[in-house]
This record gives sequence, structure tokens and C-alpha cells, in this order.
Amino acid sequence: VANKQVDVATNNTENLDKLKTSAPEKLKELKVIWKSPLIPGDPIVWRKNLSETTKDKIYDFFMNYGKTPEEKAVLERLGWAPFRASSDLQLVPIRQLALFKEMQGVKGNKGLNEQDKLAKTSAIQAQLDDLDRLNNALSAMSSVSKAVQ
Repeated sequence: VANKQVDVATNNTENLDKLKTSAPEKLKELKVIWKSPLIPGDPIVWRKNLSETTKDKIYDFFMNYGKTPEEKAVLERLGWAPFRASSDLQLVPIRQLALFKEMQGVKGNKGLNEQDKLAKTSAIQAQLDDLDRLNNALSAMSSVSKAVQ
């Protein structure tokens, strides 16, 4: 879009942020018409069945990396900040997007009758509603936490 080759395109927040510094004049020409929920960028995940000892070692490494000048320099070269603790709650937007995709598949499935479509879409919508409530609660908790700090 910025190069006038297409009228509409998708992008991500990270690339738009980079455009602010690399080509701010091109960024001014763009209009954002929709933003998805923030999708976690490169979370570090592990299998649930890893031993607690292994999980503790991995967690301690990442939570303590970036404190020495050398480690800070490595992170800076990568354009990263020190790592922050997270949980599966960070993946709620991914679950929402997967359910939305599943919903669209059901709605477009010509092999399902209307009654089956309604049953399946209702079940998916209930899951989406649960995730929306969870997301709203997390946002409220985050707002309170920021206000206290």
C-alpha cells in the first residue's frame, strides 16, 4: 500500500512500529482500518509434561537474562528488552482467532444442515464469549495494577 502497488493489505503492529523509524513519511500515507487483539510476539513455551526442575532452570535463565552489560548489549542488538514472565493467558488472543476461524468454517460448510450449523456455531460462540469475559477481566486487572503502580 505504501508503495502504491495495492489498495489494501494486512500488516502487524511490530512492522508498523518499525515503519515509524524507517519511513515515517510512508506511514503517514497509511490508514489502519482494523486491529486484531494483540497477538503475543514469539512467546517462549514449553510442554506441560517437562519436569519441574527443567521448567525452573529455563524460567530462571530467561527471567535473569539481560542484567549484565554484555547481556543487555545482546538484547539491544536484537531490538529486544529483558524477558517478562507470562502464562497461558497470553495465548487467549490466539485461541480467539482459532475459534473465529473455526466458526467461519462451520458457517461456510455446505455439508452441514442449518440445525447442525446452529448447534456448532452456538457452541463456538459460547467459547468465544467465555474468552471475551476472561479477556475483559484480565484487562480490568491490568488497569488496576497500573493505577496502583
